Amino acid sequence: MSTRIITLTTDFGSTDHFVGSMRGVILGINPAVSVVDLCNAVNSFDILDGALTLAEAYRHYPADTIHLVVVDPGVGSSRRPLLVSTSHHYFVAPDNGVLSLVMAREERITVRHIAAEHYFLQPVSSTFHGRDVFAPCAAWLSKGVEPEKFGDEITDYVRFTLPQPKPTGEHALKGVVLKVDKFGNLVTNFTAENTPAIFTAGAQPRIKVAEAAVAALRSSYSEGQPGELIALINSMGFLEIACNKAPAAQVAKAGRGAPVVVEF
Repeated sequence: MSTRIITLTTDFGSTDHFVGSMRGVILGINPAVSVVDLCNAVNSFDILDGALTLAEAYRHYPADTIHLVVVDPGVGSSRRPLLVSTSHHYFVAPDNGVLSLVMAREERITVRHIAAEHYFLQPVSSTFHGRDVFAPCAAWLSKGVEPEKFGDEITDYVRFTLPQPKPTGEHALKGVVLKVDKFGNLVTNFTAENTPAIFTAGAQPRIKVAEAAVAALRSSYSEGQPGELIALINSMGFLEIACNKAPAAQVAKAGRGAPVVVEF
């Protein structure tokens, strides 16, 4: 039998003990499991950033992987801990919408409210459920505890959808910047599904982000001139505003939430 994998997606960063404590709890319960950092640099309290990060990466892991997600600004409140099963993966996370984009991609999901407190680390801190609730449940799951042992199925879980571009004229759509990545690239909410014309071969729409005009639609970062804003389709399938070897966010003076207009 191959080694089970637990991935970690958190906003804990790398300067405190949080991730290390979660790893210790997991390995204390199942020393044979492999714990992999998917990303511990999600923006603090940023559920959308966590959802985007997880949705892009989880599908590249082997079947039967357990994805432990702790982006949890509601820790200690009445929000519920969840165990979500899909056709090939498991997710342990707070019920705050951070799994929304995973749920949108998966055809079959089963959502359970984790209520079996005998799987928790005791006593449970009201400020660190990542260590005391989510990590031990993921570890026990990796040891073969059946999902139904953790709690009953629910259907009233929190879920959101990404904002969609809206028409602003006969030949124009207005969208928004969803994320600014580490390189300063501006990830927008335009995709092949909601704006197929952008993805048509030879398309050259006029694009504007905030008050800055985008020079052209290119196929790679290297095709942009120094200091020039370009658009491209990124590896996640979103229209992205970028700049060759420079942060587009600074060049465009735009950040998350900035308007993006595409005209044909």
